[in-house]
Amino acid sequence: MERKIIQKFLEWKRKSDGRTALLVDGARRIGKSYAVETFARTNYKSYLLIDFSYPRPGTLECFKEDCYDLDLFFAKLSAIYGVQLFPRKSVIIFDEVQLFPFARQLIKQLVKDGRFDYIETGSLISLHKNVKDILIPSEEEHLEMFPMDFEEFLWALGDNATVPFLKNCFEKRIPLGQALHRKTLNEFRKYMLVGGMPQAVEAFRNSGDFAKADTIKKQILSLYLADIGKYAGKDELKVYSLLGDIPGQLSKKEKKFKLADIDQNARMRTYEDAFVWLDKSMMINRCVNATDPNIGLSMSRDNTTQKCYMGDTGLLVTQTFRDNEYTDNLLYKSVLLDKLNVNEGMLMENIVAQMLRCNGHHLFFYSRIDSANRSNNMEIDFLISDNKKISPVEVKSSAYRKHSSLDKFYSRFKNKLGERYVLYPKDVMIKDGVVHLPIYMAMFL
Repeated sequence: MERKIIQKFLEWKRKSDGRTALLVDGARRIGKSYAVETFARTNYKSYLLIDFSYPRPGTLECFKEDCYDLDLFFAKLSAIYGVQLFPRKSVIIFDEVQLFPFARQLIKQLVKDGRFDYIETGSLISLHKNVKDILIPSEEEHLEMFPMDFEEFLWALGDNATVPFLKNCFEKRIPLGQALHRKTLNEFRKYMLVGGMPQAVEAFRNSGDFAKADTIKKQILSLYLADIGKYAGKDELKVYSLLGDIPGQLSKKEKKFKLADIDQNARMRTYEDAFVWLDKSMMINRCVNATDPNIGLSMSRDNTTQKCYMGDTGLLVTQTFRDNEYTDNLLYKSVLLDKLNVNEGMLMENIVAQMLRCNGHHLFFYSRIDSANRSNNMEIDFLISDNKKISPVEVKSSAYRKHSSLDKFYSRFKNKLGERYVLYPKDVMIKDGVVHLPIYMAMFL
């Protein structure tokens, strides 16, 4: 399946010209290895892939004993893997490099040698356990990879025409028209349910069966839980609790994460490491409160007030009813029949968070509670930097009638703001200075 990130690999290859290695970081099962190998196969004369989850006999000994003689080192690797290497025309891939951190440390010498290109892939790469005994090389370019976005999902289903048309409508702020909007929204509903994990997308593409995709997603969730047990250390139980509670937190009107729902005595300072672990694993997308909205949103971040979204909305759908059969999953029925109610905000906010992260945004929201005057209370779902201004983004259902928080936010911070957006299930519309966009156009923000 075609992935956009391969274009970023090409840009790295052209600009770097062997002066840096590429480190591709992302959650498990998002297609890192597939994308990197596809890129290597089509852009180099040869490639050598070392999978550190299952290295060939002699590989680790070669790294430990022969790395001081690079002529011998490359000769042995070439023999072990049966691949001929060509100076400046071959790439060596360190797959699942977090399992053998010494290989990552060696990147400094390998890049300096200059004979070949190097790509590293992995998950949980930045966890302390995986870097504590090595010197992290400055010769790495770090690239985050995410689940398949909506356009990649449509490509997998054989549709290459819809998104260019949507982008034209977005840029010109013109509606699609009822028929095309309805068709696109139906496809987007499928995307929300299946998600962007490539194996799940492939299962759905080949069968048209949501149940087959759901089976794959349950396997991925089990893999995530196994990773927590293996790598989370002393925070294992806290990480389990946080991940398991995400559907419950998001299904509430007030979506800020409340630790008291997990444990009445829980405090953020004791759970902070668990939140950081989940964030670094990229299983979740963490959204923090920016108390003073300006172009440097991170300068006013308040980590004690945050929202947590699943990294993939399809996984959220499956996790919500993980112990039930697919036929009992009410979210599937609600989405397909356009009868979402209490859970609508959960799915819609999660998919927007996912799309904004995929576009390179770090996630921030704004919340103000004035106990003395409740009319001053406001909450903006997302804040994004847009041409040296801040753009507030509200996610609404089709039944909404007003955007009072957006209006209050504008009155308070209008000199700092760019465009104001409402994402909802209807067609493009501009009203009262607010740009209303169909939910699937979050991909262009």
